Order: sequence, then structure tokens, then C-alpha cells
Amino acid sequence: MTHARFLSLLAALALAAAAPAQTKLEITSKLGTKFYSLADEKGAVLAAETKLGGDSKNPDLLLKLAQAQVSVWQDKEAVETLTRALAISPQNADLYTERGHRELPLREFARARADLSRAAALNSKNMATYYHLGLAHFFLGEFSPAADAFRHAVEAAPNGDERINSTNWLCAALFRAGRKDEAAKAADAITPEMTNQEPHTKFYLNLVRFFQGRMSESEALPPEPPADNADQEVELPFDTVAFGIGNWHLAAGDTAKAREYFRRVLKGHVWITWGFVGSETELARLGSHSK
Repeated sequence: MTHARFLSLLAALALAAAAPAQTKLEITSKLGTKFYSLADEKGAVLAAETKLGGDSKNPDLLLKLAQAQVSVWQDKEAVETLTRALAISPQNADLYTERGHRELPLREFARARADLSRAAALNSKNMATYYHLGLAHFFLGEFSPAADAFRHAVEAAPNGDERINSTNWLCAALFRAGRKDEAAKAADAITPEMTNQEPHTKFYLNLVRFFQGRMSESEALPPEPPADNADQEVELPFDTVAFGIGNWHLAAGDTAKAREYFRRVLKGHVWITWGFVGSETELARLGSHSK
């Protein structure tokens, strides 16, 4: 970085610190709820924009800008940034995967499916591509294609944690596809001796143990976040497990119990978690979250 650019970055950060941080409307959900970005209190987006500067044809710097936008839930803006990057590098599988990933919280499931399918055609070995393609199919109600994508993710998993994460979703999709024997077989591949290495994988592992019948609902479900919580790390475990259990009940035909779990997830505020997206999507598909 040149001295002039360094001074420009310092000035931008100082301006960000002095200016009031604003939130942005990202989407209005199918249930009519408006969801907003976080305030960029640390100036991450402005810093990334400043670093990009006049180098607007650099896909790597555009990707870093998109990542900064995502850090404050500016997923709509991140998709626009990634579209700019893809115009420069149209055969970049990683950019298609990233854009598809960011379209999912915006509930743009068909667009995400198209981007992630394109990414898989360009690079068939990326676990993240298949994982998010599975989510796109799942949220569209395409449960057998979702299971096929998640199976690819399981097979491409680079470690035990990623295998556990993908196995949870593989089981969820197989349950909904009516392929219960396959779901049980997939769950059994996570042996009793397997454990998580990353802390966040623990709640995915608990879901698999629930599917195996080794944990009860109450044992698997983390504490429900307080009403005023807006911390993703606090809400993520509850959203994930509550949705997974609700999905299991829905597959078993207990719509009332499923609705109960999905409604509990929507009491939260972190609209970008897959459990939140899934709960909202299923309630919209069922007709109304108020019934």
C-alpha cells in the first residue's frame, strides 16, 4: 500500500468513527417482516471500499468488500459487489459459490440454486458449493435434490466437523424426502466415538445424536436466547437445533409440533441463520405462522 493510500485509509476510518453508523433494509420476508443490516460501527465496509479505491477491476478486493458487507449483514450489497466481480471474472467458481451463499439469507433461493449449480459445474470438488446448493434446494422444497447435494458435501468434507455439519442437513433432507431408512443410515455414519473439534459443531452433532435416538429433544436443544438478544453466536445454536427438531416433526407428520419450534426460532432477531431462514420458509409454506 502506498503512503498516500495509507493516509486515505486512516482518514476514512476516522470519518467512519465520527459518523453515525446506519442500518439498511435488506429484505421484507414472505411473512411481511422487514430485516435490516447491522450498524457498521467498526467501519469495516468503508475500510474495504477505501482499499478498493480506484482498483475497481480487482476481483480479490471486490471479494474482500463483499466479505466486509456480510460481516454487518449487508447481504444485498454483497450480492451486488459479487456481481461486479463476476463481470470481471465470469469463470470463477468461488465467486459463484460466494454469491449463491449470500443469496440464501435474502431468500433468493432460485438464484442461489442457479449460481451454486454453475459453481459445481466449474469446480466439482468444493464442499461449500454442494453444502449451499443443498440449502438452496431444501429451502425450495426440493428435498431429494437437496439430499443429493448434501451427500456430495459429506463425501467432500475435509474433516470430521464438516462431515458432521453436512450429515445433519443430509438427514434433514432425507427425512423430508420420505427416505427415512437412508436418513438413519446416514446418521449412523457418525459413530458414537466421533466428536466435534470446533465448538460450533457441537449443536450439529447433538442434532445427529437426536436423529439416532441417542439424545432427547430437551437434551439436544440449547437454551432459548433472551428476548433482547441480537448476538448471532448466542442465537445460532438454538435456531439450528430448534429448526432441525421442528423439521423432524414435520417429516413425521406432526405439523403442530413443527410450527411450535419454528415460531420459537422466529422470536429471535438473527435473520441470517439457516435455522431462521428455514423456519420462516416452512411457516410461509404451511400458510401462516399465526395459526
